Amino acid sequence: MTPNAPLADGFAHHITRWAKRAGASEPAVALAEAAARLVSAATAEGHVCAHVDALPSPWQAMPPDELHTALMATGVVADDASAEPAPLFADDNGRVYLWRYHDYERRLAAALHALAQPFALGDADIARLRAQLDQLFPTDPQRSEPDRQKLAAALALQGGLTVISGGPGTGKTHTVVGLLATLLTLQPNTRVALAAPTGKAAARMMETLRRRTADLPDAIRERLPTEAWTIHRLLGVTSEAGRFRHHRDNPLPIDALVVDEASMLDLALATRLVEAMPAGARLILLGDKDQLAAVEAGAVFAELSAGLGFSDRRAAELADLAGCTANALHDIASGVAPLPDSVVWLTESRRFRADSGIGRLAADINAGRGAEALAWMQAAADESVRWINDAGEAPGAASLAAVLAGYAPYFEALLGPDGHDPAALMRALDRFRVLCAVQAGPRGVVAINDFVAQRVRRLTTPASSSPWYRGRAVMILRNDYALRVFNGDIGLCVPGPDGELAVAFPDSDGAWRLLTPSRLPEHADAFAMTVHKSQGSEFERVHLLLPGSAAAVMTRELAYTAVTRAASAVEISGNGEVFISACAQPTRRRSGLGRQLMQGVH
Repeated sequence: MTPNAPLADGFAHHITRWAKRAGASEPAVALAEAAARLVSAATAEGHVCAHVDALPSPWQAMPPDELHTALMATGVVADDASAEPAPLFADDNGRVYLWRYHDYERRLAAALHALAQPFALGDADIARLRAQLDQLFPTDPQRSEPDRQKLAAALALQGGLTVISGGPGTGKTHTVVGLLATLLTLQPNTRVALAAPTGKAAARMMETLRRRTADLPDAIRERLPTEAWTIHRLLGVTSEAGRFRHHRDNPLPIDALVVDEASMLDLALATRLVEAMPAGARLILLGDKDQLAAVEAGAVFAELSAGLGFSDRRAAELADLAGCTANALHDIASGVAPLPDSVVWLTESRRFRADSGIGRLAADINAGRGAEALAWMQAAADESVRWINDAGEAPGAASLAAVLAGYAPYFEALLGPDGHDPAALMRALDRFRVLCAVQAGPRGVVAINDFVAQRVRRLTTPASSSPWYRGRAVMILRNDYALRVFNGDIGLCVPGPDGELAVAFPDSDGAWRLLTPSRLPEHADAFAMTVHKSQGSEFERVHLLLPGSAAAVMTRELAYTAVTRAASAVEISGNGEVFISACAQPTRRRSGLGRQLMQGVH
């Protein structure tokens, strides 16, 4: 029995009773039960919907039209022709949804289309825009294709929706700084907000933006936001689960919103966010389409940025602003674009070259070249990438030694003159991180955290049996708005002014807040974390510990996300076959959002 089986069974039992009350025949009740179990299991795995092809016999062999008719006869399935909603929804392409997920998908597509309208700009506006963009994104005569950063800025200034996808170091923040500087120069009273799905990602966004805006004129810098919000805080959490203060009938009081790490947006949250945008506002979504999708159902950002293309009219307008030709914009088009005229891919990494160790490894993983990447790592051809052959059920001596060596700067900092200074300790801690694919088991987060924690405890407080000791690193697992700590925030246990241990968390202004350990919401050690939890973070070096076998969680996106958390070096320890299998297994989340968008839902 899978971990999600009890939930699927419970939902199927509920739907079975519903179908019986609706007067369905015995075969129809059996179909309702099978469909309910299928959809429940699919959503638990992150899919928005299931497909009827996955139904068991005899329904799997039925002609599509006949099967759709049979589903409608259950009394628990609705379709586009239904007058009333039902627990399940079936579309005309064989997809079966929980009703609420189909409703989210339809609403999100409609809200995106409403937002993605071009603004009417006069000749004088275009001329001012062009001059400002030329100043912030100077023309490079050596460039053979359009400057994609300048193109993304032009796109965001011309329309209400811009989706900017790029890997680490491709200049997403530089692009945002340029477009916001242009916007605030031309429209000084623009109300700008910054947000991200997690507190950690929001804090990193603000920190990066602060560094990149240091050279802007004071008049522009003073108009920029001084805080980045989590999306939940921005929308306004209420006491009612799933309800926010801001929604389509009470939109956000803003003119422009920039959302970082948008690949972490699930379908439900994305719908509520886009619906809360006021008419005439700009929404800029930043992310990496090749990263892991949200933990909850949906892969919204990957679907929105799946294709790149421009209409003839928009290409001509953008070419004028971006300093290129319309044909050059058509030349960079790729795939089928669910959102034409709204998407830009940034492809040139400034953090590491494509032929650098991390750049090459990331590209090989993305292309599914697992065997080639493994052979290259085993040859030790690049000192920034290290492979440790470790196929055991538990991590071997070489892997554990590498983990301790990675944390050596942190151990030294704990014993040095700044061993009580949370800022110095956090800088040392963030030089290295262990990332795991799984939570449990000898190669999981819990085991590695215990291993590192024992070493830290021996260094700082060997005589104490308390769970709290100097140098303990913890990650918050549940938002606490009163304490201003959020899921993903990391704090360090240090002595407070009174000598008592407290947990220090960084504030947006660079200061540190000390909280009593007993007041913290749900938390866990943070020396190792899952790759999912690492999204929105960057470390100098990363150690990826592969699971002992090719688990379903070990996918191409997970390997890529882990590798690209590293700024200068990465090491991977595990079984080579597990690595190769992961590179060959891209995530495929079932959804109908792309189709809804291309149908032009209104």
